[in-house]
Amino acid sequence: MTYYDLPAPAKLNLFLHVVGQRADGYHLLESVFRLISLSDSITLDLRTNGVISRDSDMGDAVSDDEDLVVRAARLLQKETGTHLGAHIVVRKRIPSGAGLGGGSSDAATVLLGLNRMWRTGLNRFDLSRLGLALGADVPFFLLGQAAFVTGIGEQRQAVTCPDTSYLVFQPAATVPTSVVFQAQDLTRDTEPVKISDFSGCARYVGDQGFGRNDLESVTRRLYPVVDQAMSWASVQGQMVRLSGSGGCFFAESGSPSEAELARANLTAKMADQDQGCEALVDVFACDGLHWHPLAGWLED
Repeated sequence: MTYYDLPAPAKLNLFLHVVGQRADGYHLLESVFRLISLSDSITLDLRTNGVISRDSDMGDAVSDDEDLVVRAARLLQKETGTHLGAHIVVRKRIPSGAGLGGGSSDAATVLLGLNRMWRTGLNRFDLSRLGLALGADVPFFLLGQAAFVTGIGEQRQAVTCPDTSYLVFQPAATVPTSVVFQAQDLTRDTEPVKISDFSGCARYVGDQGFGRNDLESVTRRLYPVVDQAMSWASVQGQMVRLSGSGGCFFAESGSPSEAELARANLTAKMADQDQGCEALVDVFACDGLHWHPLAGWLED
Protein backbone atom coordinates (compact mmCIF):
# COMPACT_ATOMS: atom_id res chain seq x y z
CA MET A 1 0.00 0.00 0.00
CA THR A 2 1.30 3.44 -0.94
CA TYR A 3 -0.08 6.94 -0.32
CA TYR A 4 1.33 9.23 -2.99
CA ASP A 5 2.03 12.97 -2.68
CA LEU A 6 0.16 13.79 0.51
CA PRO A 7 0.13 17.59 0.97
CA ALA A 8 1.95 19.28 3.84
CA PRO A 9 0.95 22.96 3.57
CA ALA A 10 2.93 25.89 4.95
CA LYS A 11 1.55 28.46 7.37
CA LEU A 12 1.89 32.20 7.84
CA ASN A 13 1.94 34.11 11.10
CA LEU A 14 -0.47 36.89 10.12
CA PHE A 15 0.74 38.76 13.19
CA LEU A 16 2.98 37.73 16.08
CA HIS A 17 3.01 39.48 19.44
CA VAL A 18 5.38 38.58 22.28
CA VAL A 19 3.38 39.32 25.43
CA GLY A 20 5.71 37.96 28.11
CA GLN A 21 8.32 35.41 29.11
CA ARG A 22 8.04 32.53 31.55
CA ALA A 23 10.53 31.80 34.32
CA ASP A 24 11.85 28.85 32.28
CA GLY A 25 12.75 31.18 29.42
CA TYR A 26 9.93 30.27 27.03
CA HIS A 27 8.20 33.25 25.44
CA LEU A 28 4.46 33.84 25.63
CA LEU A 29 3.03 34.55 22.19
CA GLU A 30 -0.14 35.63 20.45
CA SER A 31 -0.58 35.01 16.75
CA VAL A 32 -2.98 33.95 14.04
CA PHE A 33 -1.66 31.01 12.03
CA ARG A 34 -3.03 30.69 8.48
CA LEU A 35 -2.59 27.68 6.20
CA ILE A 36 -1.48 28.49 2.63
CA SER A 37 -1.29 26.50 -0.58
CA LEU A 38 2.53 26.45 -0.73
CA SER A 39 3.16 22.82 0.17
CA ASP A 40 5.64 20.00 0.55
CA SER A 41 4.54 16.51 -0.49
CA ILE A 42 4.89 13.25 1.42
CA THR A 43 4.73 9.75 -0.04
CA LEU A 44 4.26 6.85 2.38
CA ASP A 45 5.02 3.25 1.39
CA LEU A 46 3.82 0.56 3.84
CA ARG A 47 6.46 -1.78 5.27
CA THR A 48 5.41 -4.90 7.16
CA ASN A 49 8.75 -5.43 8.93
CA GLY A 50 8.37 -2.46 11.29
CA VAL A 51 11.28 -0.50 9.81
CA ILE A 52 10.97 3.30 9.45
CA SER A 53 13.11 4.70 6.64
CA ARG A 54 13.09 7.92 4.67
CA ASP A 55 14.24 9.62 1.48
CA SER A 56 14.33 13.41 1.55
CA ASP A 57 15.52 16.35 -0.50
CA MET A 58 17.51 17.27 2.63
CA GLY A 59 19.80 14.31 1.94
CA ASP A 60 22.27 13.56 4.73
CA ALA A 61 22.12 17.11 6.12
CA VAL A 62 19.72 15.82 8.79
CA SER A 63 20.13 12.40 10.40
CA ASP A 64 17.21 10.00 10.80
CA ASP A 65 17.20 10.57 14.56
CA GLU A 66 16.90 14.34 14.03
CA ASP A 67 14.38 14.25 11.19
CA LEU A 68 10.92 15.22 12.41
CA VAL A 69 9.12 12.91 9.97
CA VAL A 70 11.06 9.89 11.22
CA ARG A 71 10.55 10.94 14.83
CA ALA A 72 6.81 11.37 14.15
CA ALA A 73 6.52 7.89 12.63
CA ARG A 74 8.49 6.25 15.45
CA LEU A 75 6.42 8.06 18.09
CA LEU A 76 3.13 6.90 16.56
CA GLN A 77 4.55 3.40 16.24
CA LYS A 78 5.61 3.35 19.90
CA GLU A 79 2.43 4.86 21.31
CA THR A 80 0.08 2.55 19.41
CA GLY A 81 2.14 -0.64 19.57
CA THR A 82 1.84 -1.32 15.84
CA HIS A 83 4.35 -3.69 14.26
CA LEU A 84 4.05 -1.99 10.87
CA GLY A 85 6.61 0.37 9.39
CA ALA A 86 6.90 2.75 6.45
CA HIS A 87 9.26 4.27 3.93
CA ILE A 88 8.78 8.06 3.87
CA VAL A 89 9.64 10.21 0.87
CA VAL A 90 9.67 13.98 1.43
CA ARG A 91 9.71 16.41 -1.47
CA LYS A 92 10.41 19.92 -0.23
CA ARG A 93 8.98 23.11 -1.70
CA ILE A 94 8.58 25.08 1.53
CA PRO A 95 11.89 26.84 2.29
CA SER A 96 13.64 25.65 5.45
CA GLY A 97 14.41 28.00 8.33
CA ALA A 98 11.84 30.37 6.92
CA GLY A 99 9.13 30.83 9.56
CA LEU A 100 6.62 28.85 7.47
CA GLY A 101 6.42 25.71 9.61
CA GLY A 102 7.57 23.30 6.90
CA GLY A 103 9.16 20.73 9.20
CA SER A 104 6.20 20.71 11.58
CA SER A 105 3.76 20.40 8.68
CA ASP A 106 5.71 17.44 7.25
CA ALA A 107 5.56 15.73 10.65
CA ALA A 108 1.81 16.37 10.93
CA THR A 109 1.14 14.91 7.48
CA VAL A 110 3.16 11.81 8.36
CA LEU A 111 1.07 11.39 11.52
CA LEU A 112 -2.15 11.85 9.52
CA GLY A 113 -1.08 9.45 6.80
CA LEU A 114 0.31 6.70 9.01
CA ASN A 115 -2.61 6.88 11.43
CA ARG A 116 -4.79 6.02 8.43
CA MET A 117 -2.41 3.57 6.74
CA TRP A 118 -1.67 1.64 9.93
CA ARG A 119 -5.32 1.86 11.05
CA THR A 120 -4.25 2.97 14.51
CA GLY A 121 -7.53 4.85 14.95
CA LEU A 122 -6.38 7.91 16.91
CA ASN A 123 -8.70 10.92 16.87
CA ARG A 124 -7.64 14.55 16.47
CA PHE A 125 -7.14 15.09 20.20
CA ASP A 126 -4.99 11.99 20.66
CA LEU A 127 -2.88 12.66 17.57
CA SER A 128 -2.41 16.31 18.59
CA ARG A 129 -1.17 15.18 21.99
CA LEU A 130 1.53 13.14 20.25
CA GLY A 131 2.28 16.01 17.88
CA LEU A 132 2.94 18.38 20.77
CA ALA A 133 5.82 16.15 21.85
CA LEU A 134 7.43 16.88 18.47
CA GLY A 135 6.94 20.65 18.54
CA ALA A 136 4.41 23.34 19.46
CA ASP A 137 3.43 23.96 15.81
CA VAL A 138 2.60 20.34 14.94
CA PRO A 139 -0.85 20.31 16.63
CA PHE A 140 -1.84 23.40 14.62
CA PHE A 141 -1.49 21.47 11.36
CA LEU A 142 -3.52 18.63 12.88
CA LEU A 143 -6.24 21.09 13.92
CA GLY A 144 -6.62 21.70 10.20
CA GLN A 145 -7.70 25.35 10.02
CA ALA A 146 -6.65 28.89 10.92
CA ALA A 147 -6.15 29.42 14.64
CA PHE A 148 -5.57 32.08 17.26
CA VAL A 149 -2.46 30.75 18.99
CA THR A 150 -1.43 31.69 22.53
CA GLY A 151 0.81 30.48 25.37
CA ILE A 152 4.10 29.15 24.03
CA GLY A 153 2.23 28.11 20.89
CA GLU A 154 0.40 25.14 22.38
CA GLN A 155 -2.98 26.81 22.94
CA ARG A 156 -5.11 27.08 19.80
CA GLN A 157 -8.60 28.34 19.05
CA ALA A 158 -10.05 28.00 15.55
CA VAL A 159 -10.83 31.28 13.75
CA THR A 160 -12.17 32.24 10.33
CA CYS A 161 -9.94 34.19 7.96
CA PRO A 162 -11.02 36.13 4.86
CA ASP A 163 -10.46 34.86 1.32
CA THR A 164 -6.97 36.20 0.69
CA SER A 165 -4.11 35.33 -1.64
CA TYR A 166 -0.50 35.98 -0.73
CA LEU A 167 2.91 36.65 -2.14
CA VAL A 168 5.57 34.83 -0.10
CA PHE A 169 9.13 36.08 -0.50
CA GLN A 170 12.14 33.86 0.14
CA PRO A 171 15.33 35.79 0.99
CA ALA A 172 18.81 34.29 0.75
CA ALA A 173 19.00 33.64 4.49
CA THR A 174 18.11 30.94 6.99
CA VAL A 175 17.04 32.35 10.34
CA PRO A 176 17.38 30.18 13.49
CA THR A 177 14.39 30.97 15.68
CA SER A 178 16.40 30.63 18.90
CA VAL A 179 18.82 33.39 17.87
CA VAL A 180 15.99 35.88 17.38
CA PHE A 181 14.27 35.04 20.67
CA GLN A 182 17.54 35.41 22.58
CA ALA A 183 18.12 38.98 21.34
CA GLN A 184 18.24 41.56 24.14
CA ASP A 185 16.30 44.16 22.14
CA LEU A 186 13.30 41.88 21.50
CA THR A 187 10.06 43.44 22.76
CA ARG A 188 8.47 41.11 25.32
CA ASP A 189 5.65 43.22 26.76
CA THR A 190 3.12 43.76 23.97
CA GLU A 191 -0.40 44.27 25.30
CA PRO A 192 -2.46 41.04 24.96
CA VAL A 193 -5.35 40.99 22.48
CA LYS A 194 -8.63 39.11 22.24
CA ILE A 195 -10.18 37.32 19.30
CA SER A 196 -12.79 40.06 19.11
CA ASP A 197 -10.00 42.59 18.49
CA PHE A 198 -9.20 41.12 15.06
CA SER A 199 -12.26 39.04 14.14
CA GLY A 200 -13.73 40.27 10.89
CA CYS A 201 -10.44 41.93 9.97
CA ALA A 202 -10.20 42.03 6.17
CA ARG A 203 -6.46 42.73 6.12
CA TYR A 204 -3.49 42.19 8.38
CA VAL A 205 -0.72 44.07 6.59
CA GLY A 206 -0.70 47.77 5.72
CA ASP A 207 -2.38 50.92 6.95
CA GLN A 208 -5.69 49.19 7.68
CA GLY A 209 -4.11 45.97 8.91
CA PHE A 210 -4.03 44.42 12.37
CA GLY A 211 -1.11 43.96 14.71
CA ARG A 212 2.54 43.50 13.83
CA ASN A 213 5.37 40.98 14.12
CA ASP A 214 7.43 41.78 17.23
CA LEU A 215 10.31 39.67 15.87
CA GLU A 216 10.62 41.59 12.62
CA SER A 217 12.89 44.45 13.73
CA VAL A 218 15.25 42.02 15.47
CA THR A 219 15.44 39.69 12.47
CA ARG A 220 16.06 42.59 10.10
CA ARG A 221 18.88 43.87 12.32
CA LEU A 222 20.54 40.48 12.79
CA TYR A 223 20.12 39.38 9.15
CA PRO A 224 20.81 42.27 6.74
CA VAL A 225 19.89 40.05 3.78
CA VAL A 226 16.32 39.85 5.11
CA ASP A 227 16.27 43.61 5.62
CA GLN A 228 17.52 44.22 2.07
CA ALA A 229 14.92 41.86 0.61
CA MET A 230 12.05 43.42 2.57
CA SER A 231 13.19 46.93 1.65
CA TRP A 232 13.34 46.01 -2.05
CA ALA A 233 9.84 44.50 -1.94
CA SER A 234 8.53 47.65 -0.26
CA VAL A 235 10.04 49.81 -3.00
CA GLN A 236 8.13 47.66 -5.51
CA GLY A 237 4.90 48.72 -3.82
CA GLN A 238 4.38 45.61 -1.65
CA MET A 239 3.28 46.02 1.97
CA VAL A 240 5.17 43.18 3.63
CA ARG A 241 5.41 41.51 7.04
CA LEU A 242 7.75 38.84 8.37
CA SER A 243 6.26 35.41 9.08
CA GLY A 244 7.41 33.98 12.41
CA SER A 245 11.08 34.70 12.97
CA GLY A 246 11.65 34.67 9.19
CA GLY A 247 13.42 34.76 6.93
CA CYS A 248 10.35 34.52 4.66
CA PHE A 249 7.93 37.43 4.57
CA PHE A 250 4.62 37.99 2.84
CA ALA A 251 2.24 40.48 1.26
CA GLU A 252 -1.51 40.18 0.85
CA SER A 253 -3.20 40.08 -2.53
CA GLY A 254 -6.87 40.34 -3.44
CA SER A 255 -7.17 37.28 -5.65
CA PRO A 256 -5.15 34.37 -7.08
CA SER A 257 -4.87 36.11 -10.47
CA GLU A 258 -3.60 39.33 -8.85
CA ALA A 259 -1.05 37.38 -6.84
CA GLU A 260 0.18 35.48 -9.89
CA LEU A 261 0.48 38.67 -11.97
CA ALA A 262 2.41 40.38 -9.19
CA ARG A 263 4.69 37.35 -8.85
CA ALA A 264 5.42 37.39 -12.58
CA ASN A 265 6.25 41.11 -12.50
CA LEU A 266 8.47 40.76 -9.44
CA THR A 267 10.40 37.76 -10.74
CA ALA A 268 10.98 39.58 -14.03
CA LYS A 269 12.51 42.48 -12.11
CA MET A 270 14.57 40.06 -9.99
CA ALA A 271 16.09 38.69 -13.19
CA ASP A 272 16.98 42.20 -14.41
CA GLN A 273 20.53 43.11 -13.42
CA ASP A 274 19.59 46.77 -13.00
CA GLN A 275 16.35 46.26 -11.06
CA GLY A 276 16.95 42.95 -9.28
CA CYS A 277 17.69 42.13 -5.67
CA GLU A 278 20.45 39.64 -4.89
CA ALA A 279 19.02 39.22 -1.40
CA LEU A 280 15.90 37.50 -2.79
CA VAL A 281 15.83 33.89 -3.97
CA ASP A 282 12.20 33.40 -5.01
CA VAL A 283 8.62 34.67 -4.80
CA PHE A 284 5.62 32.35 -4.50
CA ALA A 285 1.98 33.16 -5.28
CA CYS A 286 -0.22 31.31 -2.76
CA ASP A 287 -3.82 31.08 -1.66
CA GLY A 288 -5.01 31.10 1.92
CA LEU A 289 -6.58 27.76 2.84
CA HIS A 290 -9.65 27.49 5.03
CA TRP A 291 -8.95 23.81 5.70
CA HIS A 292 -5.99 21.47 5.65
CA PRO A 293 -6.41 19.20 2.57
CA LEU A 294 -6.33 16.13 4.87
CA ALA A 295 -8.53 17.54 7.65
CA GLY A 296 -11.21 14.96 6.88
CA TRP A 297 -8.82 12.12 7.69
CA LEU A 298 -9.30 12.66 11.43
CA GLU A 299 -12.33 12.46 13.67
CA ASP A 300 -12.67 15.04 16.46
